[in-house]
Amino acid sequence: MSQSEFVRRINQGNSAFVDTRNKWNRLHLDLSMLLILLVLASTGLAALYSASGQNLNLVNSQLIRFGMGFILLLTIAQVSPRFYERWAFVPYVGGVFLLLAIPFLGIERNGAQRWLDIGFQFQPSEVLKVSIPLLLASYISGRDYPPSFKTVFFSLLLVVIPVALIGLQPDLGTAILVGVAGFSVLFLGGLPRIYLIISSCLLAVIMPLMWFYGLHGYQRQRIITLFDPESDKFGAGWNIIQSTIAIGSGGLGGKGWGHGTQSQLDFLPESHTDFIIAVFAEEFGLFGVLGLLALYAALIVRCLLITIRSQTIFGRLFAGSYTFLFFLYVFVNLGMVSGILPVVGVPLPFMSFGGTSVVTLMCGFGILMAISTEQNFEERRRNG
Repeated sequence: MSQSEFVRRINQGNSAFVDTRNKWNRLHLDLSMLLILLVLASTGLAALYSASGQNLNLVNSQLIRFGMGFILLLTIAQVSPRFYERWAFVPYVGGVFLLLAIPFLGIERNGAQRWLDIGFQFQPSEVLKVSIPLLLASYISGRDYPPSFKTVFFSLLLVVIPVALIGLQPDLGTAILVGVAGFSVLFLGGLPRIYLIISSCLLAVIMPLMWFYGLHGYQRQRIITLFDPESDKFGAGWNIIQSTIAIGSGGLGGKGWGHGTQSQLDFLPESHTDFIIAVFAEEFGLFGVLGLLALYAALIVRCLLITIRSQTIFGRLFAGSYTFLFFLYVFVNLGMVSGILPVVGVPLPFMSFGGTSVVTLMCGFGILMAISTEQNFEERRRNG
């Protein structure tokens, strides 16, 4: 084959790839992200089947939620980011009102009141994980850079209100995630260094006060147990001990799908929710966990590329903060299950059983897809 013929074939292949990408862009979908999400969802369903003791009802319920999530993702991706920037206050206000309704209408589970029942049960706090970055990205993008004291003050106020309401449920893990999601928008928006120094000093003062007056007894016990699980190995330390046993016993290749002893013999509590990665590690071993982490890493890298390539400040702020929030989700859950972070009840995205978290995550990725194809929206708008 001559050099010119080789170059011609390469150019044909590149042209076909570009045409395929343009077709997906015209549909306002990011093919790479969509494929990764589908693989993660499929992996999560397989892991849930084993972790739940081959409970098909639970798997079917999660499959329906994934279906709803993907439908919402595809729908949300068809709407211009300008719309989300203009109406960002609506989901925030709705989420705060739902949080205010929880003390009166909420359902209590395990000593916490976090759910509402309106024909189906859901957690309003999950809505804030998307709506706070959305609102702050809209608010900050329309103001001067770097943010003025007034912008920082009102931004923090918008974050503190839902964080306080979530903390009172009590749900410390979600409150921290929501607070960090809001602060990350400020940070990406050019928060001056002096505010970072002041925040660090305030945090150093508040943490001891929170220990004595802000945390519930069981929350303090979880932190103590982190450093010495054996001190209460049949109580607060049970989950950590059993999860580390499950992870360690998986070895390199695992025991095989459905053959993990810790989950199948019910030694591991919450095996189908917060601790599902321990089940996965026991059954698929180190290689399986590394494969799962590679999927998460690929998704995060794709989101970072969307952040960098975004043509608007709003798009960059939302995409960057939401990517960081997703990373934090994964990091906190893995740290919690492996015993390097306290148990705070944070699910592993797309793996843990749960309806509200799946649907809200998909909504966030739908907005990211809209941002990734915002140029197509602008071309359509210019062409009438």
